Parts: sequence; structure tokens; C-alpha cells
Amino acid sequence: MALKTPEQYKQALSKLKPNMYKFGQLIEDTTTNPHTKGTVAGHAQLYAAALDPEYADLFSTTSILTGDKVSRYLAINQSAEDMITNCKMKRAAYHLTGTCTGGRCAGYNGLNSMWITTYEMDKELGTDYHERLKTWLRYAQDNDITVSGALTDPKGNRAFPPSQQEDLDMNLHIVEVKDNGIVVRGAKVMICGTAAAQEIFILPGAGYKESDQDYAVSFVIPKDIEGLMIVEARHPSDTREAEEGFDVPVKIGGITQAYLFFEDVFVPKERVFMCKEFKYAGAAVMNFIMPYRAAIGGCVAGQGDLMCGAAALIVRANGLSTRVVNERLIQMYINNETTFAVGVAASALGKKHPSGAWLTDPMLANVNKIHVGTLPYDTKRIAQDISGGIGETGCMPSYVDFIDPKYGHLVQKYLKASSTAESRVKIARLIEWLTLGAGVPGCMHGGGSPEGAKLMVRLNSGIETSVAYAKRLIELEEDISEPAPKK
Repeated sequence: MALKTPEQYKQALSKLKPNMYKFGQLIEDTTTNPHTKGTVAGHAQLYAAALDPEYADLFSTTSILTGDKVSRYLAINQSAEDMITNCKMKRAAYHLTGTCTGGRCAGYNGLNSMWITTYEMDKELGTDYHERLKTWLRYAQDNDITVSGALTDPKGNRAFPPSQQEDLDMNLHIVEVKDNGIVVRGAKVMICGTAAAQEIFILPGAGYKESDQDYAVSFVIPKDIEGLMIVEARHPSDTREAEEGFDVPVKIGGITQAYLFFEDVFVPKERVFMCKEFKYAGAAVMNFIMPYRAAIGGCVAGQGDLMCGAAALIVRANGLSTRVVNERLIQMYINNETTFAVGVAASALGKKHPSGAWLTDPMLANVNKIHVGTLPYDTKRIAQDISGGIGETGCMPSYVDFIDPKYGHLVQKYLKASSTAESRVKIARLIEWLTLGAGVPGCMHGGGSPEGAKLMVRLNSGIETSVAYAKRLIELEEDISEPAPKK
């Protein structure tokens, strides 16, 4: 049995060598530190779900390598059903944790991306990257580890490619190739869930030309590898992490993002899956973002489900019927189901790659990404609108004031409505969490920007096919071509 319990996961995580910092302090143990324990607890819920009969079919599957039951986060998607289950799993994960669990989902997409990419490299170049990946994946499955994924480079001056930057370290790159591995330097930034991860799966940050071949690199490393320093980014919820009671409404979740600094890190050869094969870097990125952009529709739908529930609760706590806000609630559900449905459609209309992995439909995956960059924010706005000032502004005395022996009874008296004051405040804090705080995932730029997705929609639109349909219908024979670009 490869599946681990939440306790086994936390024990393994706590054994890692400390190399993560926040607010100038070394985080000795991410499972207990107030800035990271929330995200660890959220990821631990995923381990519990894989062992729970109610959720096991979503969060676990059968390994194509061993035939054992393994975490779906460490599996290869082989069919439309697998991809649709991925969307459902992401939605359920939000229900269980109330926040992003990117310490597993980005690594999941990374290994699926490189499963396809290494297969193509081995077939065309005669390399052995695919077999290396298989060996590592079997190890990862046997130990049921949490693997985060890292693509984003600092980039530096966006007007120049990596090899023309004033500082060459602005994109993670290879500085030396040895017989037994490679040495890398640079950084990956804004990497989600690293605090909860045991290993980090690195992918190239973009497509590259030959002059930038040193930046075409993929590998996987233990989070505590020698030469890697991690700095946790500040989040708006940081001021709340040390507070008490209902001021921290969700104690089993919390989004964290990190900056990874590589100072001449040695990566053993068996953990390297791309080494200067620049022609395949762009494909690796595309193989990552397409399933990611499909499945994130489920993630934000799960968040939306919680917002609908919280909005309904605050209305009832105020003594009103949800019929009063019926139109607004319906729009929230429409937003949720739109992102979920487009993600499912992108999964269902994909195709199988020769490696055995499943490719999502690129047009629909990118359409979904554009929706994800807008609809969840509309859902948040509506949730705040329904909640009134108590939810939108977070204007409530703290839990400490709520229970103060001198004046707490007055706080409670004037916060009471139809429900008790405590219930009403708990609901309002949850709305604040989901719309302003740590419950907010990277809807806008997670998995790439909406503008980048719009470019992919244009590339996959088949506009000339649409033109041909229109010409045929009206029997138009004149060649009306696209004007040449102006110089």
C-alpha cells in the first residue's frame, strides 16, 4: 500500500533540513510554524481524502508502473475520464481545505508534462530521460511524497531573452554539465505550496532558441537539497496567522508562495529530465499549462461553492430568506459551473499521446483560463455584496475582544442578529477569508496570464476554417485575404 496517512506525511516533512525563511526567521519545522502550518494541514487533508471511502476514487488511482493504489497527484492521466476526475478532485480539494493546495497540483502537472516531453525526446534523440522519469516516479509513488512544481523565472528585463540579460541568473540555467549530473544557478519565483512539499519538480520557464539552450532544463530535487534557499512570500493573511479563535476561520488551509534561490545546486543525472534540449522547452511548457488550465476550472468552482454556502448562511444569520438574494446566488452558481464545465469539456475533447498520457483540447483549455481570470472575481464581488459590510470590510472586533470579561458581552450583544453573535462572526470571517484573504487562489495569473491564453485561443481558433464555412454558405468565390502587416 503506497498511500500514506496525514500523520506519516507530516512526520516525513518535519524531518527535512530547514532552509526556508520568512520575516527574517528560519522556519525550523513547516508543520508547526504559524506561517506554514496551515498549508501543511490543508495538504494533509489530501492524504486523508485518499484513504476516505467517500473520496478515495477521486484522490487515488492505480499506478501504471506498479499496479498499486497511489495518490492521483502522482499518477499519469491516461484518458478523458482521468482528466475529468482531475477536475472533480480539484473541486473537492477546495471543499475540504478552503484554499489552494498547489504543493501537489503543480507538481502533478509537471510530471505529466515531462512524461510526454521526455517520451518525445527519447524517441527522437535517443536519450534516456523517459526511463529516468519512470524510475523517479516509482520512488515518488512508493513513498507518497508531496511534489510542488516550479516554472516561473524572475525574467529580469522582459525586452531581452535570458542569454541577453544583464544578470544571467534572472532565469534558472545550467552552469556546468558533469558526467554524473548538472549544476544550476538562478531562481524560480512565486512557487505555490513549497512549504508543504517534500520535493520540487522544475520545468523550463518558456520556449527557447539555441542561444538560450542553457535555460532549457528540467529536473526534480528534494526541497532541502544543498545550495537551495527558500524565502516565503508575504501574504495578506499573514497578520492573522497568530490570532485566535474565529479570527482564523479555516485552520486546515492557507496559501503560501515561495522564492527559490539556487546557488550552484548539483542535481544528480538520474533526476535530470532535460539538459539544453531547447527545441523541447516550449512543448514542456505547453504540456504543463493545458491540463492545468482545464483543471483550474474545478478548483475555482470549489471555491465558489464555499462562497455560495457562506453567502446563504450570512443571509439566514441576519434573519432573512435566501429568496431575497436569489438572483445573485444563481449568478454565483452559473459562474461556478461555467469554469467547471469548460474544464470538463477540454478534458473530454482531448486526445491520447503516444506516450499513453492524455492531452486536453488546447482551445477549450485556454478559453477556460480566460473565464477563470474573470468569473471567480465576480463571484467574490457578489458574495461580498450579499454579506454586507461585516463580510466585505471585515469590520468586526477580534476574538480576544469578543471574549473580553470587561466588554465582550457588549460586543456579542451588538453583533447578534437572528443567529448568535459567534455564528454570525464565524460566517463573516469565512467570507472575508474566501474573498479577501488566504482562501483566494491565483485565479488571474495561476497557470499563466489571461492575455497569454487569449493568444493561444487565437492560434487555435481555426479562423480560416470559419471563413471557409461562411464563404461556402453564400457561394463566395472572391479571395478576400488578410491584409499584410503594416511596416
